[in-house]
Amino acid sequence: MTDATRQRGVVSRIYANLGLLLGGKAVAGICSLAYLIIAARALGPKDYGILILVHGYALAVGGIISFPGWHAIVRYGAPALAEGDRPRLWRLMRFTALVELGAGAVAVAVGMALAPVIAPRLGISGAALDYVVPYSLAIVMAVRTTPAGYLQLLRQFRLLGLHHAVMPLCRLIGAVAVMLLGLGLTGFIIVWLLASIAESASLWIMGWLVARQHDPGARLFRAPPADAPAIGAENPGLLRFMLFANADATFAELAPRIALLAVGWMLGPAAAGLFSVAQRATVIIAQPAQILAQAAYTEFAHLIASGGRGAPLRKALFASIGLSMLAALPLVVLIACFSRELVVLLGGEAFAGAAALAVWLLAARLIMLAAPQLSSALIALGHAGRSMSANIVASVLALPLLPLALKGFGLIGSGYFAVLESVLALGVLVFLCLRATGTASPGPAATDDQI
Repeated sequence: MTDATRQRGVVSRIYANLGLLLGGKAVAGICSLAYLIIAARALGPKDYGILILVHGYALAVGGIISFPGWHAIVRYGAPALAEGDRPRLWRLMRFTALVELGAGAVAVAVGMALAPVIAPRLGISGAALDYVVPYSLAIVMAVRTTPAGYLQLLRQFRLLGLHHAVMPLCRLIGAVAVMLLGLGLTGFIIVWLLASIAESASLWIMGWLVARQHDPGARLFRAPPADAPAIGAENPGLLRFMLFANADATFAELAPRIALLAVGWMLGPAAAGLFSVAQRATVIIAQPAQILAQAAYTEFAHLIASGGRGAPLRKALFASIGLSMLAALPLVVLIACFSRELVVLLGGEAFAGAAALAVWLLAARLIMLAAPQLSSALIALGHAGRSMSANIVASVLALPLLPLALKGFGLIGSGYFAVLESVLALGVLVFLCLRATGTASPGPAATDDQI
C-alpha cells in the first residue's frame, strides 16, 4: 500500500468516525441551546452566573486532580489489538481504571473540602451555597475515560456519538421540569448535578455492553493471573506517558475554566453569566474540531502502529485540519456579523452586553481550531510531553495576565486574554508537531520517556 493510499484511507476513516460522532453531537447541540435559553431567561445574568460558577468549580477541580486514561488505552491498546493480545489490553484497562477511579475519589474529596472556602469568594450565596459541597459529586463526570478509550479503540463511534447527547438531554428535560414547577436556581443546580452523574454512568454502561459482545470472558476488576507480565514491562513508558497526557489535558482546559472562575472572583456572578453565554455563543465552531481530534486520534494511533509515521502522518494531519477549518468558516462569519442577535437569542436582552466579548472569544476559538488535532498527533506519536509543553507555555506566560486584563479592561479583558493565550499555544504546537513529523525513521516512535 502506497503512502498516498494509506493517507486517503486514514482521512476517510477519520471523517467516517466524525460523522458518527457528529450525529449525537447535533442532538446534543440542539438540546444545549434549548436548555441554555430556558435557564438563562429563567434565572437572569446573576443567578445563571451562580449556576455556571457552581458547575465551573466542579469542572476545575475535576480537571486538575482527575487522571484520565483513554489516551493510554488507545495508544498502547492499538498494538495489543493488532497482535490479538486481548489479555494484555484488559490488563492495561484494569490499571487505567483503578488509577482513574482512585484519582476521581480524591478529586471529589478535595472539591467538597475546598467548596465552603472558595464558593463565597466567587459570589455564590444564599441557598446555592448549601449545594456547592454536594455538587462536588459532579466531578465524577470526569471519571469515564477508561470505557471511552475502549470504545474508541474498537471504533464504536456510534455509541460515543450517542453518549454526547446524554448530559444535554438530561439537562433539557430537567430544565423544562424546573421551569414548569418554578423551582428556581436550586432546581437547576440539582438537575445539572444529576445530568453530570448520568453522563459518567452511561459511558461505563456502554463500555460494559460492548465488552460483553467483544470480550465476554474479560472482567475489568478481576485480579490478573499471578504469572501475568508487569504492566510497565509490557507497556514501556506507560506511567510517564499517562503523566504527560494527563498534564497536557489539564493545561489545555485550564485557561478557559480558570477564566470563568476569575471573572466570577473579580467581577461577580452577573459578569460570569455574561461570560458563559459569550462562550456558549462561540463554542459551536470549536466542538467539531475537538470531536474530529477524538476521531482522528484513534486513526493516528492505528496508522503509527502499522509504521505510518513521518510524511504519511503529517499529510493526514494537515488534510484533516484544512477541511475542519473550511467547514468552520461560514459559522465564523455568521457569528461575527450577528453576535449581538445571537447572545440575545440565547439569554435575552439582559445578556446583550456579552456581544463584544463573544467576538473576541470567537477569534480565540478560530485560532485554536487546529490545536486539538495537533495535540492528538503528538500524543499518538508518544510525545505527550511535547503537547503538554505547548499548553504549559501558554498557561505560564498568559494566565498571570488574566487578572490584570480583567482589572484594566473589565469583562472584555477576558477576550483579550483568550486571544493572546490561543496565539501562544498554537504557535508552540505547530512548531513541535512539524518537528515530530518531519522525519520517518524505522522502528517504534520515540516517546517522551526516551527524550
